[in-house]
Amino acid sequence: MKKILFMSLALLLAKPNLAIADCFLATESNKIIKQNGDCKSRHTPCSTFKIAISLMGYDEGILIDETHPELPFKEGYVDYVESWKHPQTPTSWMKNSCVWYSQITTQKLGIKKFSDFLQKFNYGNHDTSGDVGKNNGLTESWLGSSLQISPQEQVTFLQKLLDNKLPVSVKAQEMTKNILFVEDLSDCWKLYGKTGSCDSTDSDAQTGWFVGWIQKESRIIIFADYLEDEKKLSYSGGKQAKEQARRELMTLIQPNSQ
Repeated sequence: MKKILFMSLALLLAKPNLAIADCFLATESNKIIKQNGDCKSRHTPCSTFKIAISLMGYDEGILIDETHPELPFKEGYVDYVESWKHPQTPTSWMKNSCVWYSQITTQKLGIKKFSDFLQKFNYGNHDTSGDVGKNNGLTESWLGSSLQISPQEQVTFLQKLLDNKLPVSVKAQEMTKNILFVEDLSDCWKLYGKTGSCDSTDSDAQTGWFVGWIQKESRIIIFADYLEDEKKLSYSGGKQAKEQARRELMTLIQPNSQ
């Protein structure tokens, strides 16, 4: 009996802690240069959806440039992140991933324009209904709710953005690209992108995204990294996805990697 219990315990301890879902996808010149995992399944976009909201906001004149409008924080806004308790500009909104700035922008758009944009963008499943029976699609649909998109679709969407081929003004696309700048990498590469973290639509798991591109002169690599873990992570899924994506990207830009 003791031997059986010991063997069972050993098997449990030996079981790898695998993510429920995982994908890294990178393309260059419209060709896949690296792909790991399931990149076709759709998931809640979380704060990566701010890229789409930015395009809508700039196209409609709700957003003006990188620093305007600056909106004040008000009591009652979503405030569980300390940096959100301060005034936000388009640049800080994207950097801090501020939920209430997104929600103000989508509410100014209204549900018809909001839905129309998603149809024109061909963004994921286009579903703006939100949580069942709550009529909150305008402010919650992308946060672990009805709207879903795959890593593959994220990359296609970003390719259109970089080609200025989305159905919005060139200004809207250029401004959005500007506020997505993250950091300078080695050897003159620049990193642009957006993280996303929220709970899975199908389980209690935590999801993480990092989507964007790296650029050096005329060379551009577009990527999407998605992960989903059975347990709550010690830090946000978006940060973990960003670290994972950076490791993958660095292998692609090392000398002799191509």
